Amino acid sequence: MDIASLIGIVSGLSLIVTAIFLGGDLHNFINIPGLMIVIGGTIATTLLTFQFKDVIAAFKAAYFVFSKRKEDPNDAVATMIRLSQISRRQGLIEIGKIQTSSLFLKKACGLIADGSPEEVIRAALRTEIQSLQMRHFIVQDVFRKMGMYSPAFGMLGTLIGLVQMLSRLQDPSNIGPAMATALLTTFYGSLLSTLFFLPIAGKLKSRTIIEIINLEIMMEGAISIINNNNPVIIYEKLSSFISSRLRKPMKKMNLK
Repeated sequence: MDIASLIGIVSGLSLIVTAIFLGGDLHNFINIPGLMIVIGGTIATTLLTFQFKDVIAAFKAAYFVFSKRKEDPNDAVATMIRLSQISRRQGLIEIGKIQTSSLFLKKACGLIADGSPEEVIRAALRTEIQSLQMRHFIVQDVFRKMGMYSPAFGMLGTLIGLVQMLSRLQDPSNIGPAMATALLTTFYGSLLSTLFFLPIAGKLKSRTIIEIINLEIMMEGAISIINNNNPVIIYEKLSSFISSRLRKPMKKMNLK
């Protein structure tokens, strides 16, 4: 699991719960009708905004992002250097026989093995990258919209609570508890938005950027192989996609 995400969620919840305990009773912050309004309303409007399959895909992507280790662009550089070494020793045809779980890399290898010109490879792989960006944007937008909807339903729940409170003004002893209940829905909406929905959208966006960098490395690597660049030139070209402090020297890469 992504350690940073785990630390963020646990520390955030721990600090909030601790603050509640220090200031009073946790039981005072539990209100089932308020949770129904915020969670139910947020889910309903999200399903109204997006197709059902997009919402399911968003939650699957969130689980995937938080449970899978972040990919290292240095690994993509090393992969393309190994492929260039194979092509120089055994020819371009052997590139098409490479077994890989990456559909993008498999497509790139197929285009190389077919002897496709540079412009064809660049156009085909660029289309793949752009379509991935659009698919990921929808997934991110699901959580961004949920981050907008949940505080709005929190305010809606507060208004409902205030109406109910004002309808019982003949008994002043009910005003304090009723006001607390009304405000809880705003608390729920803000909590879900700031601690879950918006951070998940941000995490998905950062992972998308890393994935696009990896795909760009593979695309430029495939073009370098077609142009018969030597491994050192390929390394210098592809490592430019990586920050200098994170860049792994070629001699330290596993190129066997």
